[in-house]
Amino acid sequence: MYSEHLFQTYSTNTAVINEEGTPFFYHDLFSLAEEIYSHLGHRCLVFSFCSNSIESLAGYIAFLSHKVVPLLLDATMDSELVKKLISVYQPEYLWIPTSHICDFDTWERLLSQGNYTLIRLQVEVPFPLHDNLALLLTTSGSTGSPKLVRLSYENLSANAESIAEYLDINGEERPITTLPMHYSFGLSVINSHLLKGASLLLTNRSLMEKEFWSFLKSGEATSLSGVPYTFEMLKKLRFFRLDLPHLKTLTQAGGKMNIDLNREFAEFCHSHDKQLFVMYGQTEATARMSYLPPQYALSKLGSMGIAIPGGEFSLIDEKGKTILASEEVGELVYKGRNVSLGYAESGHDLIKGDENKGTLITGDLAKRDADGFYYIVGRKKRFIKIFGNRVNLDETERLLKNIISECACTGTDDHMLIYINDLSRRDEVIHYISTKTGIHPQAFSVKYIDRIPKNSSGKTIYSRLIA
Repeated sequence: MYSEHLFQTYSTNTAVINEEGTPFFYHDLFSLAEEIYSHLGHRCLVFSFCSNSIESLAGYIAFLSHKVVPLLLDATMDSELVKKLISVYQPEYLWIPTSHICDFDTWERLLSQGNYTLIRLQVEVPFPLHDNLALLLTTSGSTGSPKLVRLSYENLSANAESIAEYLDINGEERPITTLPMHYSFGLSVINSHLLKGASLLLTNRSLMEKEFWSFLKSGEATSLSGVPYTFEMLKKLRFFRLDLPHLKTLTQAGGKMNIDLNREFAEFCHSHDKQLFVMYGQTEATARMSYLPPQYALSKLGSMGIAIPGGEFSLIDEKGKTILASEEVGELVYKGRNVSLGYAESGHDLIKGDENKGTLITGDLAKRDADGFYYIVGRKKRFIKIFGNRVNLDETERLLKNIISECACTGTDDHMLIYINDLSRRDEVIHYISTKTGIHPQAFSVKYIDRIPKNSSGKTIYSRLIA
């Protein structure tokens, strides 16, 4: 996807504008990437610690364009969790903010570029990599789970092309980064726009900072993307009253938006000549699988829409039989070229080929209306989405059991409930899980229970917890 031809085609286009207003042209970005790769020189595994910065982006371009396989991680990820991942996957290199290199014991500095440094680790025998393996992404936010999604070059290209098609992206677009690039949704914004020669407004600022809004206005941002929590914050910030003549497109994914909030944004966009795209996706499908065309934002309120170009949905019952009737609930199945190769749980899995064969059983329960539009109604698996990041509740429990032996986790999107039998440790538990995952403390609540309910085999009975 990121070939030299792409950067030659858009050579004099502005690829990135930073907060200072400095433009970086496509040929500048490619030159930075080439400098990074010159210190690697071969196909290998690298851990890339991401921020919305030109150095982080140049590293990603360097790796993809030269078939180096990166695992994208949050630059602020807890160092102990990072060390566990390093022990499992044995990367040869780290592309990392210079301030973080002190967290690692044995390394060799190869290159410094801005505030990033390329370091080499001491690895005796690297794990072999499958020829089609392009990229690794985490499955469960920042819990440190070794389970990764294996993405191919075709996955990335197909999804970026499809997104660019239904959003009608061209070289005039100027999206502002509201999401981190290690998150599949945030990364898809980058991929789909660079593919078409657009200009990224690159910032790590949050919606709550006035500098973000100054940059959005001065950079004449044309689109803004977010998860449900983003749109909650926009409403609190009185977004509907802002004068943003250049902003034409809002895109939402990362969980189902509250229906009333969805309606407010749909009505606002309808009356202010803007487009709202509500979408659905999973990391296992590279990023996005569906979109709701803006003209249906109100008439199909609450729908995840239809399959993206090149994709196909179906529903199956508990026996795996295809459901043909409308308004009948079943498990959502997706087929498309953007479906990942499969998972990796150790370095030995990096040599595996395509296990999914283009089909993803999503784990989400959905229904289809008579017009062919799909609606998510629930989930089969124990995970929730917090601020757009999927968090596995079982993995969170395992993490918490490092400090407290008896605990259980439940919750809904953007709110996790942690049950413990010692309420005096409430603040300790919240601080620990927030620090380890990098998720804001407000996403967690602790409840006291005298005993975690379990069955005869020792497994937690979550239905009794919820009751």
